[in-house]
Amino acid sequence: MSLDVHLNRSFARRSAGLLVGLALACVVALGLGAVPIAPMKLLGLVGLGDGAVLAEYERTVLWQIRLPRITLALIIGAGLAVSGAAMQGLLRNPLAEPGLVGVSSGAALAAAAYMVAGAGLVPIALGLPLASFAGAALAAWAVLRLAAVGGRTQVAMMLLAGLALNAIAGAGIGLLSYLADDFALRAVTLWMFGSLARAGGAELAIGAPLLLAATSWITLRARALNALLLGEAEARHLGVDVESLKRQLTLAIVLAAGTAVALAGIIGFVGLIVPHLVRLWVGPDHRRLLPLCALLGALLLLVADTLARTLFVPAELPIGILTALVGGPFFLALLLRYRGGAELS
Repeated sequence: MSLDVHLNRSFARRSAGLLVGLALACVVALGLGAVPIAPMKLLGLVGLGDGAVLAEYERTVLWQIRLPRITLALIIGAGLAVSGAAMQGLLRNPLAEPGLVGVSSGAALAAAAYMVAGAGLVPIALGLPLASFAGAALAAWAVLRLAAVGGRTQVAMMLLAGLALNAIAGAGIGLLSYLADDFALRAVTLWMFGSLARAGGAELAIGAPLLLAATSWITLRARALNALLLGEAEARHLGVDVESLKRQLTLAIVLAAGTAVALAGIIGFVGLIVPHLVRLWVGPDHRRLLPLCALLGALLLLVADTLARTLFVPAELPIGILTALVGGPFFLALLLRYRGGAELS
């Protein structure tokens, strides 16, 4: 059996397994919570079950709270994972993730500024996403401008600019937290931890098209990303417009990561963990890597969100804490794996 056939079969098995896992996770997530909904009632919605029907309050919880939240978890998880894989392919480094270019920090700084100084000017349902988008876009523009050297986008300059912006944004958030009153300070702190509690129809209407567009565009560039893995010179010989690809990929990553931050706050490590796991399963070919990243990222974030809202009912644990508890040790394990002279690129 050839290696390609083996990888295709592995890809098919993993895809089927993740789809089944996603379906089961969705059913469990719909039923669990402060208001539990019996599985037979959920099955009754699709013509199965024992004829049990939902009470009016259960319908409200299901359609207005849980279903939008689950949908948002799926598309944010997929967007973060795919953008993480694209960032790793762009930088040819398995330890890269979208937060490196300062997009998440820029969005966080703008959101914190809105919550501390502008919350009374614009309703939070509109003002918080707009502020986050503006911060992410400004950070991306600054990184791209600083990384443009001689008409080309320098990856090393992009990373250095991202690190500088992260430091500046961290200082700005610290200053705003110092100046904030108790209510604003709590709002900023909880938002920084990440949460899907604000999920609703408006958030889906704004975020779903942007996240799906960015995720789909990156997935369609799988062959170009494969060529880029060989090196920029080799990719040019294969007919890839490398500079255009780098700019477009950066913008797509910014769109996905910035939208996720705008809707759910800071959710770390999804863009790092998922691509690395999938790469271990099916190899570096982005034609297989990106679709599986989308499925596993959606599953991971849905499971994390379900745990976040059910472990301490009626209180809710910020989802960013859970992802950091898993992602931090995983990142250390990656560093230990590459310790001793192994290349990171």
